[in-house]
Amino acid sequence: MADTIVLYPSPGIGHLISTVELGKLILSRHGHQFAITVLLTTGSVQSPSITSYVGSVSRSHPSISFRRFPLVSVDPAGPRRSPAAVAFEFIRKNSDHVLRSLREISAASNVRAFIIDLFCTTALPIARELNIPTYYFFTSGASALAAFLYFPRHFERSTKSFKDQHGVVLEFPGLPPLKATEMPEPTLDQDDPAYGEMCDFCDQLSKADGILVNTFEALEPKALDLIASGACVPDAPTPPVYCIGPLIGDESSRASDSAVGGQQDCRSWLDKQPSKSVVFLCFGSMGRFSAEQIKEVAAGLEKSGHRFLWVVKNPPGHEQGGGEGDVDLEALMPEGFLERTKERGLVVRSWAPQAAVLRKEAVGGFVTHCGWNSVLEAVAAGVALAAWPLYAEQHMNRNFLVQDMGMAIGVEQRDGDGFVSRDEVERAVRELMESERGRELREKSWAMGEKAAEALGDSGSSTAALAKLAQIWSHRLS
Repeated sequence: MADTIVLYPSPGIGHLISTVELGKLILSRHGHQFAITVLLTTGSVQSPSITSYVGSVSRSHPSISFRRFPLVSVDPAGPRRSPAAVAFEFIRKNSDHVLRSLREISAASNVRAFIIDLFCTTALPIARELNIPTYYFFTSGASALAAFLYFPRHFERSTKSFKDQHGVVLEFPGLPPLKATEMPEPTLDQDDPAYGEMCDFCDQLSKADGILVNTFEALEPKALDLIASGACVPDAPTPPVYCIGPLIGDESSRASDSAVGGQQDCRSWLDKQPSKSVVFLCFGSMGRFSAEQIKEVAAGLEKSGHRFLWVVKNPPGHEQGGGEGDVDLEALMPEGFLERTKERGLVVRSWAPQAAVLRKEAVGGFVTHCGWNSVLEAVAAGVALAAWPLYAEQHMNRNFLVQDMGMAIGVEQRDGDGFVSRDEVERAVRELMESERGRELREKSWAMGEKAAEALGDSGSSTAALAKLAQIWSHRLS
């Protein structure tokens, strides 16, 4: 019987891409030992990009098979709840499909390991019932993992919702403190069903057979030492952590047809700019700003006097009625801005090939929302960062990057709504591109980029971690 590793990502193209990249990595190093099966949920609204992506991977990597679950829907009616709570219910309603799939796969092959996303924690007891070793794939960094492992201590102590704890700062052993109001969204409101789910997810993290983390040892040694010391889970053993990154997804799958022309334009434009002269601004697939904030960014960029490449999405609520690339820049920008800055700036609608842009010689700085994939892409390219977090664990990532790692300049945001003024945009860009601090960041980023490449080399730390896992999986008794 064949040996199989089963992967279970939470819904969404971003999670799927990260999981498939893990599968590709396993195959590239240990494809002679294992086949990969990916479990796919199917919702009432299925993204065409997922179908296209799955087809592309199936053709290029036939050792990766996809097992699509039957359609599951969640009743939108009922008590008030957040989008996260709806998503968590959707994942939970797939539990029977997980059980059936694992049984059927086990009947045809030896399932050596089951690797799940944090939000798929409801699958952990199912795999345990079948005696299948279960691991988490933590797609953020080791610093965030350390905080998530410690979260249950804050959940136990908190008597009211974090969203209402203005001015309260949460302390973590060995990590930078975090404002209570900057906790990840699903943990903010105790009255939302997502809160209880997140409490359970974080508590169950320490119950796995191991945790794979998308980072590398040289990037986060302090956090890794902290986790290994047991300080994050003081009342129970901490599972082993395996740094197997940096894993950077195949971004070609995220390009819409409407963005293809723009990506070619921005690459050729960058080729004409001086070395390290351009600041790149991009805020992820969900990073949308209000019309007021867009105008403020434009004004700050214009005042800075620096060359820029800026990816702009429609404001929230304006994305309907047209394609993803249907962004009316003339209406969104200050009057005359595009004309006044055309010699030194380029605004791209909706999407750009971020990893490819960061590798361009012209790019000298990156203003980012601190999504971990974006951080890793910048580190791999050796580009200095200005940190402007928006959601999820990004506020924590900002704190780690600025205070612990010394890899970024922080962008100051207004309390409450996170608004950033034009003067702050100008200051951050100037500090990143002109100052001695910015120069030091570029040098440090470049050196860390070389260490990232070393980690994935034949004798690198991430390669060794994956080899150790493969050995564990191979020697598991059938």
